[in-house]
Amino acid sequence: MPGEVITTISPTTNKPILTRHGLSPPEILQLGTTAQAAFKAFRKSHASLSSRQQIIAKALSLVLEKQDVLARELTEQMGRPIAYTAKEITTAVKRAEYMNSIAPEVLSQDATIPGQPEEGFKRYITRRDPVGVVLVIFAWNYPYLILVNSLIPALLAGCSVILKPSPQTPTVVEHVVDIFAQAGLPRDVIQYLHCGNPLDLRPLITSEDVNHICFTGSVAAGIAIQTLAATRVSCSVGLELGGKDPAYVRRDVDAAWAAEEIVDGAIFNSGQSCCAIERVYVHEDVYDKFVDAAKTILAGYRLGDPLDESTQLGPVVSRRAVETIRAQVADALAKGAKDETPQGVESFTSPQGPSEGNWVPPTLLTHVNHSMAVMREETFGPVIPVQKVGSDEEAIALMNDSQFGLTASIWTKDVARGEELCGQVEAGTVFVNRADFPAPDLAWTGWKDSGKGVTLSRVGFEQFVKVKSYHVKAYPR
Repeated sequence: MPGEVITTISPTTNKPILTRHGLSPPEILQLGTTAQAAFKAFRKSHASLSSRQQIIAKALSLVLEKQDVLARELTEQMGRPIAYTAKEITTAVKRAEYMNSIAPEVLSQDATIPGQPEEGFKRYITRRDPVGVVLVIFAWNYPYLILVNSLIPALLAGCSVILKPSPQTPTVVEHVVDIFAQAGLPRDVIQYLHCGNPLDLRPLITSEDVNHICFTGSVAAGIAIQTLAATRVSCSVGLELGGKDPAYVRRDVDAAWAAEEIVDGAIFNSGQSCCAIERVYVHEDVYDKFVDAAKTILAGYRLGDPLDESTQLGPVVSRRAVETIRAQVADALAKGAKDETPQGVESFTSPQGPSEGNWVPPTLLTHVNHSMAVMREETFGPVIPVQKVGSDEEAIALMNDSQFGLTASIWTKDVARGEELCGQVEAGTVFVNRADFPAPDLAWTGWKDSGKGVTLSRVGFEQFVKVKSYHVKAYPR
């Protein structure tokens, strides 16, 4: 039975721009068999970490050579303005270079953990044996950044990898496989397939040939994949799922400065980031100043054709996304919220005006509360709901009143107090006077329904290696 036809729809025009063909179930299953063989050959042919590092370094240089092509394709396929897409490529390369640079410290023969001394024995722990075949299922919103989080440490560890991109950005994997082949990576160490619903990968997920799965996407899909993988002890799962990331503006802060930072952290990429600020709590003493400042800042934003260099905000990814965002806004307004979006913010930079694309103007909501979906469910769009609070304690309680726990930020002049409050927040990454910034040297991890497992930093290698303990006793004479 032939695989499905997968169509990429332009967010700018809602017209088809690409088609790809999926695989039949037997073909999907064959990917695992091929990946296992490639893994075993790769362990022998590139047993030294330095040889794998050289391939990755060469591949990253080739990525930079194609930066403009890759950036334009991102704009066409997922709608981020062309003024910003090249930055994703350079940031992904820098992130990968950092992981490549720390690999010897984490994975080398010398990176052992000594056991307690025991006379006549050498005792230690290693974390350098590769886990095997890694299946990476990743999202469209920052595809290169998300991909390098798993692909680079997996290859450095000596794993083989199967990639499943979003149907929205199918060409990412095609470029990556081609670039790594040019860089000298042996055939089939990276494979890919196109697929609409990730659950159609059931034959692969439940086979004995996949040893670890990295999934980035929705909570529902993540749970479904985890459930499928749970039929086997030999397959582990790392999940990066949704977010409803809060920001708290304390009474001591410069409201105008905080508003500028928070607006950018909320609506960059049209709010389509798992770590975008999705709810804002502002102390009552600076609430009005914050809202006024946010209005002024938003008035300077313009929607437009993402291929126009002057455009700041492009479309959201799909009609379904538009419907979700509008439904949350309508629910909030029906329950007493106030729309304080400044007039004119929906204006277009493109001279031809709006097309049939998925246009959602940045929206500022006040008088919100936790009875509203916009404060509890992931929005993934350019909406800034602002709730007034009377104390640090009230703010922290509301920040933690969520099923999600990816990132959170505290905005304050009192940095020590901000750090103290961060310790009370239930999230994997916390910021003081910063937001929306996964750093390659710090662990990227979700609490609650935002996921499990860790990427980035030296800790991010651990899902791709096995722990082994050594007891070495001298031969008795």
